[in-house]
Amino acid sequence: MSVPLPDPGPAAAEHPALERELAQLFVDALNLETPADGIDVTAPLFGDGLGLDSIDILEVALEVSHRYGFQLRSDDADNERIFRSIRSLAAHVAQHRVK
Repeated sequence: MSVPLPDPGPAAAEHPALERELAQLFVDALNLETPADGIDVTAPLFGDGLGLDSIDILEVALEVSHRYGFQLRSDDADNERIFRSIRSLAAHVAQHRVK
């Protein structure tokens, strides 16, 4: 008798290649010492995760805008969700990218 596996839900990686690409973007844009493959894409970007601050996120947003061809706006009400983790950012980029 097999036991059904739990549904991974929306937290599951839907865009693993994009997540790795974004992890590298974070390393390059912010001059992080951690290699991209050492970054947990589900870790919070702020606080105990990557420990980024608002200036870091502005740098990343600018790079994402240039690379993927759409604007990430500082006044977007969804920014807390978008920038929760690299995984959540990857999901947002996948939906809105034009490049």
